[in-house]
Amino acid sequence: MTPAAPVVLGRVLTDLGSTLVELAAGTPDPSRPVRGVLIHDPLEEPARWPGAVVLGVGVAGAASVAALTRQAAALGAAAVVVRSPVAVDDTVTAASEDTGVPVLGLTPGASWAQAAALLRGLLAVDDFADEEPGDAAWGDPLSGDLFALANAIAALLDGPVTVEDRGGKVLAFSSRQDEGDPARITTVLDRQVPADKLRDLEARGAFHALYRNEGVLYVAGPHDKPRAAIAVRAGGEILGSIWVIIRDRLGPDGERALAEAANVAALHLLRRRAGEDVGHRLRADLVATVLEGGAAAPRAAARLGLTHQPSCVLALALLGDDIAAADLLATARRTAEALALHLSAIHPRTATAYLGDVTYAVLPGSSVETATRVADAFLSRAGSRVPAVIGIGRLAADPSDLPRSRADADRALRVLTAAGTPHRSAALKDVYLPSLLLDLADQVHIDAHPSDDPVNRLRAYDAEHHSALTETLAAWLDNFGDVIAASAAVHVHSNTFRYRLKRLVQVSGFDPTDPAARFEAMLHLRLTPPAPPGAAPSRPAPAARHQRKGPGETEAARP
Repeated sequence: MTPAAPVVLGRVLTDLGSTLVELAAGTPDPSRPVRGVLIHDPLEEPARWPGAVVLGVGVAGAASVAALTRQAAALGAAAVVVRSPVAVDDTVTAASEDTGVPVLGLTPGASWAQAAALLRGLLAVDDFADEEPGDAAWGDPLSGDLFALANAIAALLDGPVTVEDRGGKVLAFSSRQDEGDPARITTVLDRQVPADKLRDLEARGAFHALYRNEGVLYVAGPHDKPRAAIAVRAGGEILGSIWVIIRDRLGPDGERALAEAANVAALHLLRRRAGEDVGHRLRADLVATVLEGGAAAPRAAARLGLTHQPSCVLALALLGDDIAAADLLATARRTAEALALHLSAIHPRTATAYLGDVTYAVLPGSSVETATRVADAFLSRAGSRVPAVIGIGRLAADPSDLPRSRADADRALRVLTAAGTPHRSAALKDVYLPSLLLDLADQVHIDAHPSDDPVNRLRAYDAEHHSALTETLAAWLDNFGDVIAASAAVHVHSNTFRYRLKRLVQVSGFDPTDPAARFEAMLHLRLTPPAPPGAAPSRPAPAARHQRKGPGETEAARP
């Protein structure tokens, strides 16, 4: 695969200009690459993203527009969009001309959500191209993507075009949509045919006729301009349809051109479907490579667009006790997709992948505190129906620090998945000491050489005599030497507890007046919890199952 050529500003203005935006100030450079969409927030530190279109939500007045234009230029932005009518004076004109950042006006009636969705849809046609230049099916005008195909059909048939799936979702559209009717403009802005129009077409039998016949269908409504439509098929399967607003019925040449276009659209839709799984695997491999580090990591980070700003790693895992084993993998994948969707609204360059039994996400342009708030918001939306926890790593100043951020997230995640942890998300700095205790327990487990200390003597005595002296010591330490409270905790009389306390001192040599001895006993008991009376001495808990996965170890099922 080769990286796809970026969309340029000229294409954005051509495809969306008459429908969504209009030029208010400046002289756009048609060849300038456009690489993303940023929403301006005066309360947050803006992320530097070269080639972004900055949406100035709530920005009004010439002074504010000029200030946003200069700020966007400092971030490397390609254009600024504010709500029309735009207040343009000498300061706005000067800011636009000095910086080379054009100011665009958002058409009245269009929402910012629609603007963001349309721009992102246009920019995210293909993250990676799987064909070499010149390999396309219908010549250069149609070689790139569905948007280019729609524009080519519009030029051939002299009418605005939409390419839709079977549910009426708009997959691509041509320019000149302002020549359509209100229903078409609403369809393009919402990226979906309105529900009432779908019901009307269904009631009139339009879809039945469209999908039953292989030719062109002509549809005319009492309040809409006439349309020519054709189904997009692959073998016997209906993949979608193409709709063209026309003035008159198409002649034989026009119908033949639309039929050929439907064949090309079928190739695009099949490639899109097949490419989704391939794209997911490719993205997962890239994320794994970045998180592992090494010689290939910088190029993988560049392909993911993670090279221009600091980032944090988030690690999500499910607490599987309440989920059936058969449903666990499906639930984990659905949760991973939900997290990816949630994070994409925060920053469109977020890279997410399900690796092993953990979902990792790299959130660009974010501090640890912001990442924690984002994680809490996602878990709050998911609620108790998704028993998930999220660990957050340190801020990585550049991609080379992402492996350390991932290690931090793994350590925090291990604490969160431990029994009895009340939190659902945490950064390592918030659970650092519990993490150290787990690391120390690992070392004790690896060494497997128990020392001859008071706690081990008590455990050996309890195992031989079926007594509860270790439990007595743990209760006494947990209650700061308060015999009354400690005896109540283990449900024995205080005099019985005092006798056991005296006995454990005799058996183990433990000195209750020595602070160092108390600390060592507390640490030992915390690392290796006491076994039930009469049971064999317990061993330290092994390392958590959330182990770091290497590149290629994706989508692995639980053992």
